[in-house]
Amino acid sequence: MYLKTHQRKKNGKVNKYYSIVEKRKVANGRYVQKTVLYLGEISDSQKKSWNKSIQVLTEQNQPVHKTLFALHDEDGVGENIDAIALRLSGMKLEKPRAFGDCWLGCVIWDQLGLDTFWSGRIDTAQSPVAYSNVLKLLAVNRLIKPGSEFYVHHHWFDQTAMDFLLDCDFQVAEKNRLYRCLDRILPYKEELCQYLQKQWETMFQLEYDVLLYDLTSTYFEGLCQGNPKAKFGHSKDRRRDCRQVLVALVVTPEGFPVNYEVLAGNTAEKTTLADLMAKIETMYGKARRVWLMDRGIPTEQALAAMRESGIHYLVGTPRKLLDEFQGELFDKDWQQVNESVYVKYLEKEGECYVLARSTSRMAKERAIRKRKLRRYVDGLTRLQKNYRDRDRFMKRLGVLQQEAGRCRYCVDLQLPGEGKRVSEKNFRFTFNHQKYRAMIDRELSHILGDNF
Repeated sequence: MYLKTHQRKKNGKVNKYYSIVEKRKVANGRYVQKTVLYLGEISDSQKKSWNKSIQVLTEQNQPVHKTLFALHDEDGVGENIDAIALRLSGMKLEKPRAFGDCWLGCVIWDQLGLDTFWSGRIDTAQSPVAYSNVLKLLAVNRLIKPGSEFYVHHHWFDQTAMDFLLDCDFQVAEKNRLYRCLDRILPYKEELCQYLQKQWETMFQLEYDVLLYDLTSTYFEGLCQGNPKAKFGHSKDRRRDCRQVLVALVVTPEGFPVNYEVLAGNTAEKTTLADLMAKIETMYGKARRVWLMDRGIPTEQALAAMRESGIHYLVGTPRKLLDEFQGELFDKDWQQVNESVYVKYLEKEGECYVLARSTSRMAKERAIRKRKLRRYVDGLTRLQKNYRDRDRFMKRLGVLQQEAGRCRYCVDLQLPGEGKRVSEKNFRFTFNHQKYRAMIDRELSHILGDNF
C-alpha cells in the first residue's frame, strides 16, 4: 500500500487529494490499483502520520515456511520441529465468499446467450480482460446486490466467488475498467433490445399485444457539466435543487422490458408518447397492441390521433369525469371481475369508460388515510397548546397541511384573527364526516377510458 496523490485544478488553483491505494499483482506480471481508503484533503502532519502507518502495515519480513502437521518417524517422534500445533476444535470459518447466487446469475446470463452477443461487439485483443466478463460482473451485481461501480471495485468483488466463476483475477474489477465498460455498451442499446425481445419470445412464449408505458425521474448531485441531458424540471423526488433525467420504459404485463429511453430532465411527459410509439412500431412492426398508461401521459390530441390510427389504449381519466358520469353510473350494477375487483361499464361518444373499485386497494388506502388524519389531528392538538405567536402558528399549520395532503379537507378549522394570540378559544377544529365519506367514494373509484 502507498499514499496516492490526486490533483485537480479549479479556478486557477491546484487542489491535492489523497487516498490509500493497494497494488495487486495480476496476470502477466501486471499490477492493478485498488482504493482502500479515500482521505480527501489532509495537512502535511497528517500526511506524515499516514505514511508512517502505511509503512507499519506493509512492513514485510522474510517469509518462513511452516507445516501445519509435524512429520513423524517410525518411533512417533516428530522430525520437523518447525511445525505449527493445530487445535481442530478452535477452527472457525471467517470471511466467506458468496457463490450460489453468483453462480445462478452467471447461468441466467449464459442461457440468454449474452456472452456470445457481447463478446463479438465489445471484446478487443488489446484489452488484458474481456469486456464481456466485466459486463457480466456488473449485471450479476445488479441482480444480486445492486451497487455503484466503485462499490463493486472496493467491496463486492472480494466478497464473492466471481473471480472463480469468470476465471479472472482482480483486474476484471478495476475501477476505471468498470466505468469504461458502460461507455462501450451504449452504442448497442437498440440491438440489445431487439435481441432480448426475440430471446424472450422464444424462451417464454411472450406476446407483445399489451404494453405498459410509464416514466420516472432520477436526479444527480453536482453540476453535471458532462451530461447534456441533466436539466432542471418537475422532480418526482421533490429535489428541485438537483438536475435530473427522465427514464421512459415500455414493459410487458409479465414485467419484461421492451425498450427504454433516457430523456432530458426538462422534457414534458405529454410529449414523449408519439415518438416512442413510432419507435416501437419501427423496431417490432405494427401490430394490434393495447397501450396502458397513466392519465398524465397522453393528451387529448394524442388520444384522438391513436383512435384515428386504430391504436387501442387503456388510460386513466381525470377525476372530474366522475362527477359528469355520476348520474349515469349510479343506475348501473357492479359486476365482479375477481374476488376483490368490481367494475361498471359506460359507453359514451365512441369510448368505453370503466369505473373500477378494488376492496384490497380500498383497505390499503383507508389505512394510509387514517394514519395521515391521525397525525394531522395530533399536530393540531399540539398547536393549540404550544404556539401563541400567530406567525409561527401559521407556518407550522402549513407544514401539517402539506403532510396531510387531501386529508386536510376533512377537518374544518376556525383560525385566530390576524394580530391575535393563539388560544383554544379562537383556534378550534372539528372533523367533517360528510367530506370524509365523499373523499372515500371519489378516491377509491378509478375511471379508465379505452377505445376497444
